[in-house]
Parts: sequence; structure tokens; C-alpha cells
Amino acid sequence: MPNRSRHGRTEPTRTTGTGPGDRGARAKQRAFCVGVLEDGDPGDELLELKELLRTAGVAVVGEEIQNREKVHPNTYLGPGKLEEVKTAAKAADANVIAVDGELTPRQERNMEAVLGIPVVDRTATILDIFAGHAHSAEGKLQVELAQLQYNMARMRGLWTHLERLGGGIGTRGPGESQIETDRRLARDRISALKRRLEEVKGTRATMRAERERAHLPQIALAGYTNAGKSTLLNQLTGAEVGVRDRLFHTLDPTTRTWRLHGRTYLLTDTVGFIRKLPHQLVQAFGATLEETRRADLILHVVDASAEEEDREQMMRAVDEVLEEIGAGERPRMLVLNKIDALDEEAREMLARRFPEAVMVSAATGDGVATFGERIAEEFERRLQDIELLLPYSEGARLAELHEIAGDLERVETPEGVRVHARVPESVAERFAPFLVVDPQPA
Repeated sequence: MPNRSRHGRTEPTRTTGTGPGDRGARAKQRAFCVGVLEDGDPGDELLELKELLRTAGVAVVGEEIQNREKVHPNTYLGPGKLEEVKTAAKAADANVIAVDGELTPRQERNMEAVLGIPVVDRTATILDIFAGHAHSAEGKLQVELAQLQYNMARMRGLWTHLERLGGGIGTRGPGESQIETDRRLARDRISALKRRLEEVKGTRATMRAERERAHLPQIALAGYTNAGKSTLLNQLTGAEVGVRDRLFHTLDPTTRTWRLHGRTYLLTDTVGFIRKLPHQLVQAFGATLEETRRADLILHVVDASAEEEDREQMMRAVDEVLEEIGAGERPRMLVLNKIDALDEEAREMLARRFPEAVMVSAATGDGVATFGERIAEEFERRLQDIELLLPYSEGARLAELHEIAGDLERVETPEGVRVHARVPESVAERFAPFLVVDPQPA
């Protein structure tokens, strides 16, 4: 059964396998993707949804796009297009419909009633991936909270077969009772999860306070999912964060130290962003994203090998999420990763397009030395010169200064150690009692 594309052409439905005899070898879940194109912008609008489904282990067997000014309030797609999808999905042997948007509970129920097979939206797909990729206790709590918040509004649909058993006005039927029971249990669980996450947030705040007392520069790696942030962290710090070519492989934030030019930095790898990141996840991962909000510098890591249109969309999506979480005003540096996948001409074009960016290959190490120089320069601009006289009894303070300032000049004197260093302003304030004020020349 051919699909009618948004351009009016016909094209064969894409399927997996080689024929009916191979059906047993097919993926257990076979999705037919649908979406609504509201702005008329050309391109593969379902590319990201298909990549999400691949990450979730679901085969894509077909797709359909409808041009509409806005989605249908009751059925997402228009009634005519919905019938077309029903026929095409059956011909493609799909057993689930994947929608590139967040459906209301009513839209989901109505679509399933017409299509006769389960319908999942973009948010449900992302939540499913998160559930499979969360490994830490905190990550699992965050994912469960997001799933419960998402499912709360959809609980009524699960018990429509019991609602008919209820009486009339003034009575409470068993269907309604079950709905309320489920909602109460869900609300109780949500409250418990929020309390536990607040405890986690307190623990994370304590750890953050310890780091801030050390006054080590903090850098957050942010960017579109699968842009290579974890690979870059591994390249810079020698860490062994798991890396795979799939979306949202890293959910739990990882902080490692990075020694550069005698100075220690803290690098934190954060959860990847995505276009239309569900609000439930932004809220649930608040403690994690706090690392990004408090960073001295955000490294916006971009997949330089992506097509120009896709790259621009990814960058916009990251900018929007950073604004949403309150990190839009933090100092930021653009890092174009995966340049090993580009030829010389493509690299030159990128350099002209983004003259302020630094280009690296986290996989091969190409450009990492230049990248380190840029980081050092960025922080060097924020440092101030101080002259200190530390008594020999303040050996611990001297060691602390070495850790913060990295390379410094020191001279042994009868009164103590005279030190010249470049440090952040906050550190200079802490060492104010030891400042040396040389007399002004007459």
C-alpha cells in the first residue's frame, strides 16, 4: 500500500524484513510513524522520532505526514488521514502507531478507537527510553516520577469498561471507585518520590558546597543527545563513562576532575537535550540540571557531522532547554564535535559559519589541545593578581592555594612564604588577611 507524502508523491511503505516468510524474524514491536507538519518546513520531520524508536528497540515499518495548520483537537490527524494511516499501517504489518508529538488523553483514546492498535506519543517513547537507561538510584526515582506524572491524566481511560457499571446521580459505581483508588495511590507515590528527590537534592547540594569551597572552576557539558559529550569527557579526563551510538545513553550526571596547565577543573557530563523535551522530564531532572545552572562555563557540544538543517534544529533545541532551566545567561562556549567525519572543505565552511566555536574530535583527540587552550584563556580572563604573605604555620592554606591557582610564584622569606598568584575574585577575598600591600612610590 503506497503512502502519500506531504509533497503529493506516492512512495512505497518502508518495511523491515524481506517478505511475509520473515515475519518471525522481525522486531517484536513494529511502529508506523505519523506526524503533523504545521509550519510547512521541508525535511525529514520524523527523523528524530525514528531515531528514538530505534533506541527503544522498535522497528519502523512506515510513516505518514499530514500538512495542517494545527493538530486535530480530537484525533491529532484529520479523519480522512486517519483512515489512510489505518490502511497503510495494516499493510505494513505495524502493531503500534508512534506519534511525533504529545497527545492529550482524548486524542490517544480516539486514535486507538479508530486505528484498532495501540498508539504511543513522543513523550511515552522518551520515557520508555529513560526507564531503560537509568542506572543510579536518583535516575530511577526521576524517571518513575516523570512516568507517574505523565500517566496520571490517562488513568481514566484505563477504566472506561468499568464506568458503565456505576449508578446514576448520587451513587458511586465500582468503575469510579477503581479510578479514584488508582489516582490516590499514584498521588501518594508522586509525593513520596518528590520527598526522596528533595533528599537527593540536599545531598547533591552538600557535595556541591564542598566543591565550591574548594573554588575549583566548574564546567558543564551540555548539548543535544548523542552529540558526543560522554566521549569528550572520557577524552579530557580519562574517565570511562559508557558510550554508545544511541539517544540518551547517559542519564546520570558524571563529574570528573580535569588537570589543565597546572589548574584543576571539574567537568560534569549532563543528560542530553532533545527537541520538545517533555516538561515532566525537565521537572523530574531538576536536581541533575542544577549542575548546568551553576556551572562557571557551559560547553555546548554540537554534532558537526549532522546535516545543516538538523544541526540548526539541535542547537535551537539546546538553547531553548537552557533557557527553560534558567541557564540561558551562563557563560557558554560552542564546541563542534565529530570533525573526524568531515573533509577539509566542510571544516572550513564550519569555521566560517561559527568563527567563535572550537572544533574537536572527541573520538580521535583531534583539536583537543586547541580546545584546552581556549578553556584556559576563558578562565584566565576572570582571574586577578594577588600578592600574599603566608606564615609558615599556614601550610594548609598554602597547599589549598596551590590546588586552586595551579602554577604560582613563591619566595621563602623570614616572615613566611611570599606568593604571587592569579585566582578567582572569591578566592582573593578568602585570602584577604594575607594580602601584601606594597607602599606606593613617592
